Amino acid sequence: MQWIYLLIAGLFEIAWAIGLKYSHGFSCAIPSIITAVCMIASFYFLSLALKYLPLGTAYAIWTGIGTVGCAILGIILFKEPATFLRLLCICVILAGVYALKLTSSH
Repeated sequence: MQWIYLLIAGLFEIAWAIGLKYSHGFSCAIPSIITAVCMIASFYFLSLALKYLPLGTAYAIWTGIGTVGCAILGIILFKEPATFLRLLCICVILAGVYALKLTSSH
């Protein structure tokens, strides 16, 4: 179950980061509220995962999920560049996240 908590935390991290972009520095009310709720949810689910997973592993995977998700959504939603090198780096991050999951004893 701890891995599900961590995945949910990572998805909420993506949501709050994207919400932060839409909030325009917390100057738009609805996106700001959604962002704050997603932040709280992300930290809550991360805290549940940390009851069972090592801090370094959980934090790296949490930020990796957020990084990859935001990079992909940045390409889709904000027309950020999708260069070969950028996509390769996203794949490297995914490989690192997967390797951490495989090497975790929990």
